[in-house]
Amino acid sequence: MTEHRPRGLHGQTVEALASRILSDEWGEGTVLDLPALREELDISLTALREALKVLAAKGMIDARQKRGTFVQPREKWNMLDTDVMRWQTAAADDPGLLDELTEVRTVVEPAAARIAAERASEEDLDSLREALADMAAAGDAEASVQADLAFHRRLMTATHNNFLMRMERVIAIGLAERDKLVHGASAAEDPVPSHRKVFDAIVAGDPVAAEQAMLALVTKSRDDLAKAQRKS
Repeated sequence: MTEHRPRGLHGQTVEALASRILSDEWGEGTVLDLPALREELDISLTALREALKVLAAKGMIDARQKRGTFVQPREKWNMLDTDVMRWQTAAADDPGLLDELTEVRTVVEPAAARIAAERASEEDLDSLREALADMAAAGDAEASVQADLAFHRRLMTATHNNFLMRMERVIAIGLAERDKLVHGASAAEDPVPSHRKVFDAIVAGDPVAAEQAMLALVTKSRDDLAKAQRKS
């Protein structure tokens, strides 16, 4: 999956401010000195406020009269926002974050596979088949990761459920970080057989088999992640 990264001065400002929050340079409750920050970043106060609006919409900061603009506690953040997810996985040295993402996958993806087995169109099946072929043909770790992401993204699309299709973006970010860690720790096993079982069950229109195959796949993914974390 290609991650969307904001461009231009506005995007760079948002990224810079988010980085300070994620690194705990600005901890929970920190009140931001906007005039000083505007001068440091060499931008207009209007540009700074527009960037802060983006972070406010994500729940990372808030503004109150007499208190000013301050950093919100993490439980207030929109954890399903793809930028927040990307920033956290890039900045956090916390294995618990990936563990939580794996738990989300365990809950969501087997159910999604069940639904896909009931609803997938011929176009969906062709798209999944293509991702599986790319996975088999992958010549390096990067190509394998991209094919893996494509398969999971297209499976969520095959549910034809708008909420699950949005969840794909969050799952894909977590999956990408997991793949980087696992492939970096050791030579990864061939991912094709486990994904093919899911695909074959969807093609057969067997929701129970699809759900079970995906649960087995995610469970194996969780175990591989745990091994990689112990080695890192």
